Amino acid sequence: MAASSKSDISPLGETNSAMKTSRPNKPAQLLVTNVRLGVHDRFERVVFDLEGNGDPGWFVDYTDKPMQQGSGALIQYNGRVALNVNIDGTVYPHELNMDDPEIKNVPGQGGFVTEVLSAGTYEGRSQFFIGLDETRPYSVQVLENPKRVVIDIVR
Repeated sequence: MAASSKSDISPLGETNSAMKTSRPNKPAQLLVTNVRLGVHDRFERVVFDLEGNGDPGWFVDYTDKPMQQGSGALIQYNGRVALNVNIDGTVYPHELNMDDPEIKNVPGQGGFVTEVLSAGTYEGRSQFFIGLDETRPYSVQVLENPKRVVIDIVR
């Protein structure tokens, strides 16, 4: 969860503020085990580390009224707007014989990402909110070895 500052790193993929989604071809059994935040010269990176089998799907979009999936409860967050991050193909820790990683709140590192909050897992989807100071262009990529979902948010 440590921040870094590297000028030689560029954002991954094409960035814009539009909704983004990807659906895998086959069901997965994945667990989000960690959330990391890095601050770079031109962007901030949020990384969701995954363990298990298969490829994740995802749906990411902006909201100013974050609600928890399933319950519809409003989520309190720091910031003016939030990215609603949904990672599909996820399971509960016991389904992979793993301990609960107990991901709750990852504080911002002094940049424009204010925090990353976990809203839990429900029916194969893990939900997180990235609090931001304003709507900004972003990209979403899945990387391998180790498997992770990476969201780059540009200045």
